[in-house]
Amino acid sequence: MLLAIEQGNTNTLFACHDGKEWIAQWRAATESTRTADEYAVWLHQLLSMAGLKLDGFSACIVSSVVPQSIFNLRNLARRYLKVEPLIVGENAELGIPVRIDKPSEAGADRLVNAVGAFAAYGGPLIVIDSGTATTFDVIGSDGGFEGGVIAPGINLSMEALHQAAAKLPRVAIKKPLKVVGTDTVGAMQSGVFWGYIALIEGLISRIKAERGEPLKVVATGGVASLFDGATRSIDHFDPDLTIRGLLEIWRRNTGA
Repeated sequence: MLLAIEQGNTNTLFACHDGKEWIAQWRAATESTRTADEYAVWLHQLLSMAGLKLDGFSACIVSSVVPQSIFNLRNLARRYLKVEPLIVGENAELGIPVRIDKPSEAGADRLVNAVGAFAAYGGPLIVIDSGTATTFDVIGSDGGFEGGVIAPGINLSMEALHQAAAKLPRVAIKKPLKVVGTDTVGAMQSGVFWGYIALIEGLISRIKAERGEPLKVVATGGVASLFDGATRSIDHFDPDLTIRGLLEIWRRNTGA
């Protein structure tokens, strides 16, 4: 059984694959100081609730955008799973070319998404990942990572608006029924939600114009579902894109 760990700046996903399908997934808040022992206690409890055990894993793959956490995640795999983990960006071969000026600067999550998206949808395409940041990445016809765009995430923008303006409250993000708000909360929700729809549609249009070729558009990430049905610019919403990419990378490295 494979344990796939996908760590973003906000949340960390632990997913179990039994060789045929994903059988369990859990999320924890990302804390860079959390030790391997703390991860093990938390994971042990959740595995027990699902009828699984720590010693039931035969492999582990890790993707993290928090470098200071990798040491503890590696120790989790070595000490409690008794396996040597594959680490994206260290000892895992992606199997795709990375065509940017400084390949080492590409985030592990963006590269994993590229692998997962190309495996599922082919190329060329644009992958939108809505998390702490909102990224737009271009994947070539051969699966190569061509670069992209990084913008602040929708939650980050909403929080910044609240913190910078004394009279603006902290509000939940939701799709407003109309664009023009008639109260402060409605106006803020409209500005952030429809503002991000405009950002998505505008950047997709500009990327397609710059590339001069048809591009499929795939959206993933924690808040991508908010945009489902709100724009025709996105062809597919795929919440499991990243862990699918991790599974594909693990298979490419192990031949499983």
